Amino acid sequence: MSVNYPADMNVSPEVTAFFDEASNTISYVVKDPASTSCAIIDPVMDIDYAAGRITCDHADELIAFVTGNGLSLEWLIETHVHADHLSAAPYIQGKLGGKIGVGENITVIQEVFGKVFNEGTEFQRDGSQFDKLFADADIYMVGEMRCFAMATPGHTPACMTHTMGNATFVGDTLFMPDGGSARADFPGGDAGELYDSIQKVLNLPDEMKLYMCHDYAPNGRDIAWETTVVEQKAHNIHVGGGKNKDEFVAFRTERDAQLGMPKLIIPSLQVNMRGGELPPADAQGTTFLKVPVNLL
Repeated sequence: MSVNYPADMNVSPEVTAFFDEASNTISYVVKDPASTSCAIIDPVMDIDYAAGRITCDHADELIAFVTGNGLSLEWLIETHVHADHLSAAPYIQGKLGGKIGVGENITVIQEVFGKVFNEGTEFQRDGSQFDKLFADADIYMVGEMRCFAMATPGHTPACMTHTMGNATFVGDTLFMPDGGSARADFPGGDAGELYDSIQKVLNLPDEMKLYMCHDYAPNGRDIAWETTVVEQKAHNIHVGGGKNKDEFVAFRTERDAQLGMPKLIIPSLQVNMRGGELPPADAQGTTFLKVPVNLL
């Protein structure tokens, strides 16, 4: 069954994907077909964690694409606070402009991880590091293309799914059908909420294109990132074929208990809860990242 939603399935944005092999993340440039306006979804900043070195090769690739095609960047959208890569949103904003947006429950993430990383009172926990805090069912424009945000918590409290014309960007709510779904055991995560959020996505029109934030190429297939609602409903190994909520929660809970932490979770959360900015430098101008012991 489809649901009514405030977008136009007759609008087909031009979607260009950029794959980051280090984090298995897919970033997107999404162009309004009626103008030169575009949005960037989930941009990645490179980090050599062992060396404490941050570089911007992947971000520069996105910038080169936008400028090389004469596009105007209006939005930098984070589908959630990523635990596996650093956001390049403020770096790109400094080069191209645009507004940085995230789900309004970023404040929940900031409160939880502000304590984990022992941040002082100078760390604002009100989402003010972002230009826009999206609420469920918010409408916004990319050029002439009507878009909307849908709250899809479960993986994290701040997860949002964004629909632009006949394209929907699901963040970590879903993986490709043979990949299933994301974990729900991070602080604030909830497998039952994740199941409900997935059902919201699967109630979009069957022909809706769905774009993933990650792909891990299960069983050695090629990396992939585009599927449809009808394909997910029929074939998703975690929720397809009518699997019910109790089955999903039992599976997800058992599976998550076997998973280790993402290798970049410590730097990623410290940076991404700040909208992609590094922690403030000390009096000598040096920036440090903290490593909490036995808290994650």
